[in-house]
Amino acid sequence: MKIAVITLTKNGVGISEKIAGRTGADVYVFHKHAVPGTAAFSSVSSLVADIFTKYGGLVFICAAGIAVRAIAPHLKSKFTDPAVVVVDESGKFAISLLSGHAGGANALTESVADTVGAVPVITTATDAGGSFSPDLFAKANGLHILEPELAKAVAAAVVNGEAVGLYSDYPCANRPDIFTDTAETGVCISSDTDKTPFAATLHLIPKNIVLGVGCRKGVDAGVFEDFVLTALAEAGIPIYRLAEARTVDRKKGERAILEFCKKYAMPLKFYSADELMRAEGNFAHSDFVLKTVGADNVCERCAALGGGKMILPKRAGKGMTTAAAETTVSIDFERRPS
Repeated sequence: MKIAVITLTKNGVGISEKIAGRTGADVYVFHKHAVPGTAAFSSVSSLVADIFTKYGGLVFICAAGIAVRAIAPHLKSKFTDPAVVVVDESGKFAISLLSGHAGGANALTESVADTVGAVPVITTATDAGGSFSPDLFAKANGLHILEPELAKAVAAAVVNGEAVGLYSDYPCANRPDIFTDTAETGVCISSDTDKTPFAATLHLIPKNIVLGVGCRKGVDAGVFEDFVLTALAEAGIPIYRLAEARTVDRKKGERAILEFCKKYAMPLKFYSADELMRAEGNFAHSDFVLKTVGADNVCERCAALGGGKMILPKRAGKGMTTAAAETTVSIDFERRPS
């Protein structure tokens, strides 16, 4: 998570530097107190307007009210808003203010509190009561929440001590006692969205598809996006099932690939030609690609590295290639987001 620390006071500078030292955060300091290595600002509202969507986490060293007023005009959804944490300028308390589960603010609060010696303040009901949280569970296990509105209903049922159903196509470690096999409201962990074992079924879909891609230099970003999305649609793979994209390290600066991954918030991993050639499996062979890249196939080898099962063999067209492999799903109710 890319983090920004924002402080308004001289006392807050020291706290900011401690947080930055542990997390690598960028530090923004009110111009009167700016020191070397920090970025100065003169208006907190203008600063937040500029950086709100650029960071995964914002840590304010100031009064909570200042932070609330600064972020209020930019709030959209807990599934897209950054994590927001507030620390008082004395460093006594760290408060999880926004996007506690889905955005990771609760975990960030714990980390910040540990760093500066503060007391973590987390007010989300499922955390305060030590209960199951659909948001946190999904994030920790690489699951896509198909119906966000039902996630709230499941969380409410848990907090209220009501029966909650659980169905899973995959083995589940450390299953809590709160779950039953039958209930009005329940969770279904499956790649099959047609499965509805409960009257109100929250579908949690594994994001366990790895996308391998390649393209010629300078390909248009829009053309590349259309090519990949078409290939996925024809293979019956929803975009939300993708865990990450992979390509050869020679494409680290390829704009089409970078923009695609940024648009769909997808991690991008690079491999050397030697690493690709060590991938195990039967892959389409190209003498041209072998000569120019050093590996006879980029997209399939990228997708398959790590033992993935090929579910979308190489698709090629107009200097672009893509393939996809499915990895093993691991579910653990005690797992926490990294």
